[in-house]
Amino acid sequence: MKISKEFKLGLLFVTTLVLLGWGVSFLKGKNIFSNNREFYGVYTQIEGLLVANPVTVNGMEVGQVTDIGFTEDNTGRIIVTMEVQNDFIIPENTVARIYSSDIMGSKAVALNLGTASSQASEGDTLRTSVEGGIKEAVNQQVAPIKRKAENLLSSIDTVVTVIQEVFNDKTRRGLENSFANIEQSLAYLKSTTYNIDTLVTSERDRLAMIVGNLESITRNIDAKEGEINNVINNLSSVSDSIANADISTTLKKANQSIDQITAITQKLNEGQGSAGKLLNNDSLYNNLEAATHELNMLLLDIKLHPQRYVHFSVFGRGNKRNEYTPPEEEEKKK
Repeated sequence: MKISKEFKLGLLFVTTLVLLGWGVSFLKGKNIFSNNREFYGVYTQIEGLLVANPVTVNGMEVGQVTDIGFTEDNTGRIIVTMEVQNDFIIPENTVARIYSSDIMGSKAVALNLGTASSQASEGDTLRTSVEGGIKEAVNQQVAPIKRKAENLLSSIDTVVTVIQEVFNDKTRRGLENSFANIEQSLAYLKSTTYNIDTLVTSERDRLAMIVGNLESITRNIDAKEGEINNVINNLSSVSDSIANADISTTLKKANQSIDQITAITQKLNEGQGSAGKLLNNDSLYNNLEAATHELNMLLLDIKLHPQRYVHFSVFGRGNKRNEYTPPEEEEKKK
């Protein structure tokens, strides 16, 4: 069968159109021969996302962005079409997040897989979020520094103003006088230090002796440590005994004794009893003094005239007048 030239031209034209359409779709990131699924995401800002940018899961590419356009409600929102491999399971609550895939700011869509048991169907609109761009991240980092720098400049300006107000002519003169006084004080301090050094040099031997005495005292204290501990223990024992003693009872008994002594003294002063009369009655004293005087006179008379009181015989019984007769004999004679 002979094929006509017109048929060949028509077949070539159709083939060219198919290849052209496939090439355009391929360049746009579409593969008309694949059976991948399409999902959508609606954003208010896509941060420079382009068609053919990758769609990833945990950093691994599982699809690409196939179309970007505005929604039909004229709200300015942007709808992004994503083509995902058909053999990849996407839960229903998966979030499509736009993020920067490299340091140059290239964008991609990361599917943060959810935990829902049900799967998203082809053509579903996924939840969306947008990661801040480099500019926004830099602004977030620089903003605090900028605020601190502004506060620092304001503080420096205030400090400069205060310094200008404080360091006037009067203040400068006062500072000059203060520095002069400080210099004079340093000179005095230098002189005092020199005097102290001279004193230490001249009294070095005495200082050595004092230090030696202190060391000797310390050694003696160490040697007498046991005795010192005994003294301290004894004091502690005495203190404990005093603390444990019934002080109130002792004081009560002492008060009773004082009261009794006071009563006895009062009775003596009032002349009650023999002792009181002896102390307060002069007649008893006079009688005792008279009796003592008479006793002395009697002893003197006995000493001077003993024969009046003692009868004895020197020459025998012939002299009856001087013979001493005991009372028993006289009774017998009667």
